[in-house]
Amino acid sequence: MGVSRRSFLLRLGAVGGYGAAYSAMLSMGLLASPARAQAPSFAPGAGRGKRVVVLGAGIAGLTAAYELERAGFDVTVLEARDRVGGRNWTLRNGSRIEMVGEATQTVSFSDGVYMNAGPARIPSHHENLLGYCNRLGVPLEVEINSSRSAFFWDADSNGGKPIQLRQGVNDTRGHISELLAKALNRGALDQDLTAEEKQRLLPFLRVYGDLDGEMRFKGTERSGFVSVPGAADTYAVDRPPLPLKDLLANDQLPATLFEDFLYMQATMFQPVGGMDRIAAGFQRAIRSPLILNAEVLQIRDLAAGVAVAWRDRASGARQVIQADYAVVTIPLNILSKIDSNFAAPLKRAIASVPYDFSNKIGFEAPRFWERQQIYGGISFVGGETTLVWYPSNDLHSARGMLLACYGSGPAAKGFAQRPLEEQVAVARGVVARLHPGHEGELEKPAVVNWSKIPFNLGPWPAFGGRGGQEGHIEDPAYKLLNQPHGRVYFSGAHLSQMPGWQEGAVLSAWRAVGLIADRVGQTVAVEPGRRPAAA
Repeated sequence: MGVSRRSFLLRLGAVGGYGAAYSAMLSMGLLASPARAQAPSFAPGAGRGKRVVVLGAGIAGLTAAYELERAGFDVTVLEARDRVGGRNWTLRNGSRIEMVGEATQTVSFSDGVYMNAGPARIPSHHENLLGYCNRLGVPLEVEINSSRSAFFWDADSNGGKPIQLRQGVNDTRGHISELLAKALNRGALDQDLTAEEKQRLLPFLRVYGDLDGEMRFKGTERSGFVSVPGAADTYAVDRPPLPLKDLLANDQLPATLFEDFLYMQATMFQPVGGMDRIAAGFQRAIRSPLILNAEVLQIRDLAAGVAVAWRDRASGARQVIQADYAVVTIPLNILSKIDSNFAAPLKRAIASVPYDFSNKIGFEAPRFWERQQIYGGISFVGGETTLVWYPSNDLHSARGMLLACYGSGPAAKGFAQRPLEEQVAVARGVVARLHPGHEGELEKPAVVNWSKIPFNLGPWPAFGGRGGQEGHIEDPAYKLLNQPHGRVYFSGAHLSQMPGWQEGAVLSAWRAVGLIADRVGQTVAVEPGRRPAAA
């Protein structure tokens, strides 16, 4: 008697676990690629009688709780903050910004104005996070990640004047195209190209760089106009090209490639009304207890389960919750300070991971940038503040949120050590250089130094893998923490190859849930096209 494909996958999942079933589906061509991951699914009632405690209600914790609940597990989520979302945090009027060693800021933005203190964009290839937005009823809009009307600026080049991105991009392309055409015509690349390839490349360079008939770059209207075309005989006048040596002298020239990086390529998205709409969507959908202000004090991995002691930050009362398994999404630098009975190598791994630095400073202002044809996108300024980011939402409305600083890494560490008033003044000064005369319109500043935010003390780990923040993290601690330890499973964006992105949190949560599925031995492979049930 033949065995159907579905029956085969069900049996393989029951015997070999989620990983075996998933690999089989890939080899059978039932999944397009590992990048299009599927949430693990369980047999009906697989979680019945089993209890899981999820520590942390960031996107990873919320994802894990959502999936485990639907598998029938008894789930409890403990979150130390008074809100869900973790780094997914949107500031609105009345929001409080508490930072270690700083006076509490209370945000006073106008109605409808908000600042995404953490993540602020979703790439279109982050399909799993976008899938949850769809299932949870979170409306999305396009996030305008790049505007050629915005600027890049280096105080020591171009006479200290900002350069519009459209001019930097197209003048650089024109100069390089001319140089390459000269090299081709002089035979400098004859060892690398055939005659036919040269014949095909030269006309491409002419179009690519907007070269003239003699393959020279004398400027291009792609870089903008000195005077715009109008009616009758009002002809356009192109901007004269910037000399290549001046472009190369500008330390911010690499910013002209920003939108070519995979994680920054259009189309980008954002939830309508703020990034925390995603966390709110999960919160609405999760019916299990989600306890806020619950600070974890102690974790015990026991032979028959786990025990977690926690304190109610509002009342001070202490409780202990027991479960069969724990999913721990607490940032590693915070977790290292929590009492646990983890094995010594695991404790050392947790404590060994340094965290990065990141700062954001936002101002409310009338939308003066839109009068300069800047609708969304980013101006790149380098230094301690790195960039100025213009809002994509509510275009042509009266007021908006101008992000005048989003810096990470070593420069951000030093900047966060400045007094808050000084940080605000520096950010305001950068806007003054980009948009002279408008610095006085910047109001209601909000400063977020992630290295000072309680229960985070940093935006993401600085594993320092081969590929930097994304894609190639091979740190031994990372590898160890991605494995289950007793009845404890670690999860979070920090344990994905995308530690700065919410998609990483989703995928890491799916991995933890999949490992628990293996543990209970009742995994069901997800058939192609099937989605988890809607809330």
